[in-house]
Amino acid sequence: MKVPDKESILQAAERILPYINRTSVLTCETLNNMFQAQLYFKCENFQKAGAFKSRGACNAVFSLNENQLKNGVATHSSGNHAQALARAAKLRNTKAYIVMPDNSSKVKIDAVRSYGGIITFCIPTLEARETTLQKVIAETHATEIHPYNNYTIIAGQATAAKELIEDIPSLDYIIAPVGGGGLLSGTALATHYFSPATKVIAAEPEQANDAFQSFYSKKFIPSVNPNTIADGLRTSLGDKTFPIIVEHVQDIFTVSETDIVECMKLIWERMKIIIETSSAVTLAAVRNNSRLFKDKKVGIIISGGNVDLKNLPW
Repeated sequence: MKVPDKESILQAAERILPYINRTSVLTCETLNNMFQAQLYFKCENFQKAGAFKSRGACNAVFSLNENQLKNGVATHSSGNHAQALARAAKLRNTKAYIVMPDNSSKVKIDAVRSYGGIITFCIPTLEARETTLQKVIAETHATEIHPYNNYTIIAGQATAAKELIEDIPSLDYIIAPVGGGGLLSGTALATHYFSPATKVIAAEPEQANDAFQSFYSKKFIPSVNPNTIADGLRTSLGDKTFPIIVEHVQDIFTVSETDIVECMKLIWERMKIIIETSSAVTLAAVRNNSRLFKDKKVGIIISGGNVDLKNLPW
C-alpha cells in the first residue's frame, strides 16, 4: 500500500457511499460574530456510529476480500473506531474483535456491543492495547484494521474534507483534531488534491501534545500517559500518518483542558448540537488564534458526538 492518491480517495468515496451519511455543513451566526470569521462546521457527529471513523472503517472492511474477512477483523480502540469497525463488520457479516481500555466510556462500550463487537478489555496504556490485540489476533486469526495507521483508513477519513470542499469551495483554512492522525492526514491529503490553496491546521490538547512536539522537532515523539479529557485524542501518531502531516499540514495549535470544555459547551449552547470533547479542540484553536482567522473562511471538522450524558465535563 502507498500514500492515498487522488484516485484512491475518489474510490473510497464511491465505495462507502451506501454505508455512510454525507454529513451536513452548518454555520452559526453567533459564533461567526464572536470570532469575526466565517466558520463552516462539517458535522461528523451526525455520521453513522456517531463519528468520522465510520468512513475509514467502511472503506477498510469493504476493501477486503472474502478470504481476508473469513476470521473477522480486529483492532484496539477507546471507542469511536471500535464502534465504526463493529458496525462495518456487521454489514459484511463477519466478526469484529475489539480491544478496549478498561476506562473507556460506558456509552462507547455499549455501542460496540450493540453492533455485535466482541470486546476484550485491557489496562489503559498503548503497550497493553497492542499486546492484548496481538494475543487476540493469534487466537482468532482475524485481520487487523489499525484505527489510524493504515492507508485504507486514511483514504476513508479523507472523504470528510473532500465533501466539505465540494460544499464550501475556496476555504482559507480547514481545521481538524489530531490524535493518531488518521483524520488529519486524510484531511491534509484531500485538501492537497481538491483545494490546494486551502491551508490545513491541526488542533490538539496541550496535555496530549505529542503531535505538536513531533511536528516541530520533525521526529516522532510518542504520547506518554496523556491526561486529557479528549479521550479520542490520547493516541500517538503512526509511521504512516506522521510523514503526511509533516508534508501537508501548515501548523498544529494546542489548547487547554479549560478551552476544550468551554468550546464544547459553546457549541452545545449556541448550535444546539451534541459534540464530544475531542471535537471541541478545533473551535478552541480558532478562539485562541482569532487574529489569524479574522475575516477568513474556515472549515471546522466536528469529529464526533459520542458523549456519556451521565458524565459531562461541566
